[in-house]
Amino acid sequence: MNAPNSLRAQPDATGHFGDFGGRYVAETLMPLILELEREYRAAKQDDGFAAELSGLMTHYVGRPSPLYYAEGLTEALRRDAPEGFGPKIYFKREELNHTGAHKINNCVGQILLARRMGRKRIIAETGAGQHGVATATVAARFGLPCTIFMGARDIERQQPNVFRMKLLGAEVRPVTSGAQTLKDAMNEALRDWVANVHDTFYLIGTAAGPHPYPELVRDFQSVIGTEAKAQIMAAEGRLPDLLVAAVGGGSNAIGLFHPFLDDPEVQMLGVEAAGHGLDTTSHAASLTGGRPGVLHGNRTYLLQDEDGQIAEAHSISAGLDYPGIGPEHSWLHETGRVRYEGVTDTEALDAFQLCCRVEGIIPALECSHAIAAIVRSAKNWRRDQIILLNLSGRGDKDIFTVAGAMGVRI
Repeated sequence: MNAPNSLRAQPDATGHFGDFGGRYVAETLMPLILELEREYRAAKQDDGFAAELSGLMTHYVGRPSPLYYAEGLTEALRRDAPEGFGPKIYFKREELNHTGAHKINNCVGQILLARRMGRKRIIAETGAGQHGVATATVAARFGLPCTIFMGARDIERQQPNVFRMKLLGAEVRPVTSGAQTLKDAMNEALRDWVANVHDTFYLIGTAAGPHPYPELVRDFQSVIGTEAKAQIMAAEGRLPDLLVAAVGGGSNAIGLFHPFLDDPEVQMLGVEAAGHGLDTTSHAASLTGGRPGVLHGNRTYLLQDEDGQIAEAHSISAGLDYPGIGPEHSWLHETGRVRYEGVTDTEALDAFQLCCRVEGIIPALECSHAIAAIVRSAKNWRRDQIILLNLSGRGDKDIFTVAGAMGVRI
């Protein structure tokens, strides 16, 4: 149990992180949301649930994921830093999980909840496709039909993941409304859920949505930070000076950050997608360029126009192309516990290529934003300091996008 004054004690009984979070859903969905919360609370106290989850994490997902000293990147950045500067960089290698990203952690937890609740059909939204693949994977594993809502634009730029979902037996339903990206896919998934409340479980992929989703997604993803904490203590005998993770909706970041929130010596940086620049309207930096509002069942920071209408987001990364953020991140931003800054498409592309060259690792464009933030600030960190980055996914899915941006035809 966390102490009442712990930063890890949120949300409160009503699902709020300070002024953020809550439940803003259709009346039809309220009984399902309340049932989900009851079942989740019961599952957390159930040794059988914990044992099944642990077994799947070990033998199906492949946990624990390694903590890797990124020697090539460390040395490359030290060459360009002043004498005595350039931190030691570690990667928490979530891209080595089954399906290639952190998304599977949450999907395994939620599919067990769906079975516990007797649901016979699974739906999900996806942007970059990694959550869709992970959802299709666990649905196949447990023999449940699965429908994935995906923006038509994202389908075009994430063809490898679309094919993987179909191979796994999922129906991929294109969404042609709005910007045809993640926000619109989530809208359609919510509409489907309202129409099919009796047999359908909505497996949300990020730490957003109506309570208890931000909490339960965070809890399932906190395996990242829990492992990282033990691993860095074993490797270095102390905690890192800085944690870094990319933030779209925010599940990989909150999964890393949450176990460290009560460690004041550990700084944290969430990296948003600055797209074509924060001085333009073509970005997805909700905390830097947005203001509080309500979307997808929770109150959080959102990109909005002058009339309060949700603005379209832009990022070269389909997984960061979302006009909102998880409510716990909004709270951590306002309290100052976590710092958030933006990285542009160009910076992310440069970091993507650098990581490929010096580490022999092809990172997802999402975590390339986080790598870029380290590249930008490495000269300000001493050699005896440690930065731990969540390498949340691999870049196989992004090669067509990157090739197009580089002017290369595959």
